[in-house]
Amino acid sequence: MAKITALTQDLYGYMSRNRSPEDPILAELRQETRRSAGKMAGMMISEEQGVLLRILVGALAPSLAVEVGTFTGYSAACIASGLPPGGKLVCCDVSDEWTSFGTHYWKRCGVAENIDLRIAPALETLSGLPGDLRFDFAFLDADKANYVAYFEAIVPRMRQNGLIAVDNVLWHNWSMHACNQDQETVGIREFNEHVLLDDRVESVMLHLGDGLTLIRKL
Repeated sequence: MAKITALTQDLYGYMSRNRSPEDPILAELRQETRRSAGKMAGMMISEEQGVLLRILVGALAPSLAVEVGTFTGYSAACIASGLPPGGKLVCCDVSDEWTSFGTHYWKRCGVAENIDLRIAPALETLSGLPGDLRFDFAFLDADKANYVAYFEAIVPRMRQNGLIAVDNVLWHNWSMHACNQDQETVGIREFNEHVLLDDRVESVMLHLGDGLTLIRKL
């Protein structure tokens, strides 16, 4: 029998209560995003995912990190807050409007100087970086139909033992059912299968938020 505790809503709540608290400034950003973005606010990572990103980055102490999909800047602030002195985070997004929310809070959190925001399609930004540049950490949380393309653009630039975190891999449980054939769901399904078959990496999927996969470059 598999060693597993079935996850219920009550148990998830218990887990959420037994973690380090959300940064008060980021709690304000979360609330402002909810007020301004409405249903789109669901694109933000969960509080517990933010804590995990900060812990992972703090433990890895990466010199250079990259984020594909910044939205209002919550996840970027979590990542940047874990960077060591001199560490940099390259943020790839296409929206001046939504990322402008983050820049204000990044300054308040004291991480603005560690963030290099690039407003352009992420594949253009990544392909335009110097060929010898290597990332230590990457976070992927953008349009799901292009997850495989983003992954393929990032993996060759990851140093050995570099870590990639990918959000929404459970996709509300829609990706498990073949009848769901919308572009985003198919993108998640193809991405999950792609990573599983890739011998350049090893991975594990976590039931955190809407699913988070951690991928180590071998």
